[in-house]
Amino acid sequence: MNTYSEQRVQSARAVPPAGTGARRTSGTITPGAGLPRSGSWTVVPEHVTTPDAVVLRRAYYAEVAGRYWNRQVTASEIDQGLLEFPDDGLVAPAGGFVVGRWAGEPLACGGIRRLDPVTAELTKVYVDPRARGTGGGAALLAALEAQGREMGVERVRLDTRSDLVEARALYARHGYAEIPAYNSGPYAEHWFEKSLLATPSA
Repeated sequence: MNTYSEQRVQSARAVPPAGTGARRTSGTITPGAGLPRSGSWTVVPEHVTTPDAVVLRRAYYAEVAGRYWNRQVTASEIDQGLLEFPDDGLVAPAGGFVVGRWAGEPLACGGIRRLDPVTAELTKVYVDPRARGTGGGAALLAALEAQGREMGVERVRLDTRSDLVEARALYARHGYAEIPAYNSGPYAEHWFEKSLLATPSA
């Protein structure tokens, strides 16, 4: 599930970023979006409980739940959803989490968790609607795949819904192939996989 909260969770405990590797990509924001028109993406590992990570996780849930229910999601529904779908597996050594910043503003996130010795799963892949079309999704996938290689897995998988057409198009563009169901998640309707054995493109 996905969500974007208008309010930071002040009680979230800040934790120093895990790791130092940063990935950058450049792009252009649509005029009038309320963000710097040009800039670059920086994607870095970050703990799921930092204030920026919490806001983005809530944003992810708010969007996917709102689209599923076809209405705005309340703060209490977001709270409940995060309890039902916890992100405690997105921490080392079994997983990780990244935050993407456009011109310094946190606008994207994604997580990875190990499923078995050779397989990891991507989850919570989210880009703020104002920043879509600028390469943020590609930057997130590159960073998460790099984390997967560091974890020693050979492939990454993910599931998504039929109505999340933008997400499905993103995965297909970046080498993810549809596969048979590998889980029985209540909202999973499409399943994708990508091998990490090939050398990543520059």
